[in-house]
Amino acid sequence: MKRTAKIERKTNETEISLSLNVDGKGKLSGDIPIPFFEHMLDHLAKYSLFDIELNLKGDFSIDCHHSVEDTGIVFGDALKEALGEKKGIYRYGHMILPMDEVLTTAAVDLSGRPYFKYSGPSLTNMGQFGIYDSELTTEFLHKLSIHAAMNLHILVQCGENRHHIHESIFKALGFAFRNAVSFDSSRKDDIPSTKGQI
Repeated sequence: MKRTAKIERKTNETEISLSLNVDGKGKLSGDIPIPFFEHMLDHLAKYSLFDIELNLKGDFSIDCHHSVEDTGIVFGDALKEALGEKKGIYRYGHMILPMDEVLTTAAVDLSGRPYFKYSGPSLTNMGQFGIYDSELTTEFLHKLSIHAAMNLHILVQCGENRHHIHESIFKALGFAFRNAVSFDSSRKDDIPSTKGQI
């Protein structure tokens, strides 16, 4: 069974189309007119092995908030749809990722229950990366966790360089996703929950 999904979202602020293949080769494609956000999503795709095609139009004359937020919504919806009943997967995934002076942990539980927690240096006061406000990273992750119905914890244990901090978050999340969606050969068609459903 192919674990794929395509989600489209059109509002007065954004127009987004996202195609996701969970069992891909780690390729990001499409039209993403926010260079830093594209750079971060490229890391996420690379290390999760997700193929993501994202075409994004937004009200960039205002700022990038709506575009990044709505991408989190669409990506979460696509991930939830692509995974279906989640039979046979590990469900849990985590990565402790070092990147120069930064050490970041990402932990995921594809539980069906949304929760997001970020711990570490404030991303709100790190300024801009081109047209991308640094605070948009937590906005994206929060909406992703809600719409994917997953538990997501990000902990930046240490770090100084703001680019390294953001990059480590997306890389660690990619690895955590890769673990969580992988098939457990001993579980086969079982749903990874004592409840019998997720």
